[in-house]
Amino acid sequence: MKLKYFSHSAFQITTDKSKKIIIDPFIDGSPNSPVKAADIEADFIILTHAHGDHIGDAFSIAKRTKPLFICVNELANYCSSKGFNAHNMHIGGSYKFEFGRVKFTIAHHGSMTPDGTYAGEPAGVILSIDGKIIYHTGDTGLFYDMKLIGEMNEIDYMLLPIGDNFTMGITDAAKAVEFVSPKVAIPMHYNTFPVIKADPNEFKKLVESKGFKCKVMEFGEEISL
Repeated sequence: MKLKYFSHSAFQITTDKSKKIIIDPFIDGSPNSPVKAADIEADFIILTHAHGDHIGDAFSIAKRTKPLFICVNELANYCSSKGFNAHNMHIGGSYKFEFGRVKFTIAHHGSMTPDGTYAGEPAGVILSIDGKIIYHTGDTGLFYDMKLIGEMNEIDYMLLPIGDNFTMGITDAAKAVEFVSPKVAIPMHYNTFPVIKADPNEFKKLVESKGFKCKVMEFGEEISL
């Protein structure tokens, strides 16, 4: 299985059976993405919430690749209203798909589509795929229930924002790593806009000082899990 980081909060998971799962595909609008949305293939698209820098290029990718959207109920209904296939879920619920299990968690943020449509609650997502557990926190502030998430799930890779202003900053994100105790922490949601400028190596240094492993992924980098 492979994990690729496009930039911002956009990731691609390629399973051992070559299924491609895209999370929050904000691609063409990101100044840091080394690829274009037109180059991305997707069997499944998971959206943590509906803000423009997360729903991003999901629909343009979906028109071409015909994926299944996986998101909370209201956002799934919105995707369906646009003519796409969607699987409705909600926070606390899980479902086993052909590639593995998906469970949505709480996230403290907001969720409204670029056209002003209410899109339900924002979420994080836990994916259990090919023997690995990946926790993409979505956009969120620090919350103590992250500790419970870590107690109930042996997280291999935790993908979490460090850009501050709209989400956790470096200090809070490092505390989130303490709560969850993942095998590897991967920072995201930084340096896309001036207001979320942050140094991922500062985060790495802080996380490692607390005894945890951190991987700073370059934009466009792909790693084997």
